Amino acid sequence: GATGLAGVLSPAGALPAGPPLLLDVGHTVPPGGDALSHGRGLDCWEVRKHNSSEWCHFIRSNPDCRLDGGFLDYLDGVFCVFPPRLLPLAVTLYALWLLYLFIILGVTAEKFFCPNLSAISTNLKLSHNVAVFSLTSPLHGVTFLAFGNGAPDVFSAVVAFSDPRTAGLAIGAIFGAGVFVTTVVAGGIALVKPFTAASRPFLRDVIFYMVAVFLTFVVLYLGRIRLGEALGYLGLYVFYVLTVVLCTWIHRRQRGDGLAPPGPWEPEMPADVEEPEPSGTNSGDYGEEYRPLLPSRETSLRILTTALSPLDYRKWRRKPWYWRLFKAFKVPVELVLLLTVPVVDPDKDDLNWKRPLNCLHILTSPLLCVLTLKSGAYGLYQIQGIFPVWGLVTLVASALALIIFITTSNEEPPKYHCVFAFLGFLASAMWINAAATELVNILRTLGIIFQLSNTVLGLTLLAWGNSIGDTFSDLTMARQGYPRMACAACFGGIIFNILVGVGLGCLLQMTSSQPLVKLEPDSPLVWVLAGALGLSLVFSFVTVPAQCFQLGKAYGGCLIAYYLVFLCVALLTEFRVIHFS
Repeated sequence: GATGLAGVLSPAGALPAGPPLLLDVGHTVPPGGDALSHGRGLDCWEVRKHNSSEWCHFIRSNPDCRLDGGFLDYLDGVFCVFPPRLLPLAVTLYALWLLYLFIILGVTAEKFFCPNLSAISTNLKLSHNVAVFSLTSPLHGVTFLAFGNGAPDVFSAVVAFSDPRTAGLAIGAIFGAGVFVTTVVAGGIALVKPFTAASRPFLRDVIFYMVAVFLTFVVLYLGRIRLGEALGYLGLYVFYVLTVVLCTWIHRRQRGDGLAPPGPWEPEMPADVEEPEPSGTNSGDYGEEYRPLLPSRETSLRILTTALSPLDYRKWRRKPWYWRLFKAFKVPVELVLLLTVPVVDPDKDDLNWKRPLNCLHILTSPLLCVLTLKSGAYGLYQIQGIFPVWGLVTLVASALALIIFITTSNEEPPKYHCVFAFLGFLASAMWINAAATELVNILRTLGIIFQLSNTVLGLTLLAWGNSIGDTFSDLTMARQGYPRMACAACFGGIIFNILVGVGLGCLLQMTSSQPLVKLEPDSPLVWVLAGALGLSLVFSFVTVPAQCFQLGKAYGGCLIAYYLVFLCVALLTEFRVIHFS
């Protein structure tokens, strides 16, 4: 890498001595010569300030323009592959690919990550068993369900924190999603279905979220996060989980019916307690709702082709055209995921055991993991310089798949079938991580093209993209008569995102030699974000109890108007119409 870089750098020889000159972007460049020949000292954001004929050389000679991780070099593509006159076409293609990455994240989390997570929780005896309902159900809701719903946000934050140049994306996305959810989503729920909020859970969640936002504000003010502070984020979330479980247990003990169904003040229970919804491959998308009256033996080939079909043709015929259009975009993603990610469904009699497909998963899932880890660097590594790692994985997995195929039957799942849930969880997590890496890289590329800070990209595109699925599900839940549960989902999810996203994201970047991660805001917009989020929480903390927890249309309208004002201020700050000292 260093040799190749030296070959494209300008042969300026040794750098002249003397004090460096400070540029307006905060980077230094040695005096003497033009800025392009010393591209190693420039921020990649400067590329658009040069002539279009110099763009490609600038991108390839500037170390700051390297995209860490990912399979595609978006900067090289837009500035070197596409000619300058086709820049609008390149941006359009990138925008469409960005939308498709959000689709990949949503489909993977909804149909593969969450079902396997639920299966794992069932195998760990964290299911909704009535005999232990009083403790395990809230624990399930604030851990496994929160992890499943917040997976795209957390993975995006972890990937963004892995590079100091994109840390602003993570901060912008976490704060931006917080402002969006606590104003637009919460306000939308109040507009769609005015309701009386559950007092104690509402105050508990708002207080915990205010503490998390304050901690993040302090960390940003100090400009760094140490090991103890990162562990403190994760410890605070554990404390939050224990508080939810303890409050639920105390309330039910006071009522004297510890095994009774949840009361009206307990909206943190998972949605399937009151409104069962199928998930994963049990959703009817793959034709499971139509079964023959008499069971018949199917061949392995028929089972494989049926299991790999992402379309239910009966459902396809009765759905509107826009549903079909969106489904057509999702079919390629679902087909690839079906080939590489096993799904265990405890609600089915056969646990979703598909013998030929599951044996194929023994081969495809490990290959997926080694070829997506570090963008394939480990999978392509050659052992002793002779045999690649992916080849060894293929041989071992093929032998294991053959043994399982011979020793099992199509009709009955093996006793160790639960292991496939862990394999599916790992494979889907690798898919989400790979998509999140591409997402962060393409957002950084768009920021360089349009000369936007990472923070504004995080609070808009990344925050909106990661929140849009939760927004529709929460509003649908409210429209169906469960506004309290939808409101609890708003705060429970973002508490998980900020505490686990920042804590885990920074913790994974620390080493034994440097237990410290620097977090330097890349624009004044970070402080606008932090102030806006804190102000919205204080507004709800004061006004909701003052209204006796009656959330009506006036409250919802105020929250949405607040978000629109915040968005205007944020954009004016980004474009330097509003200045901060």
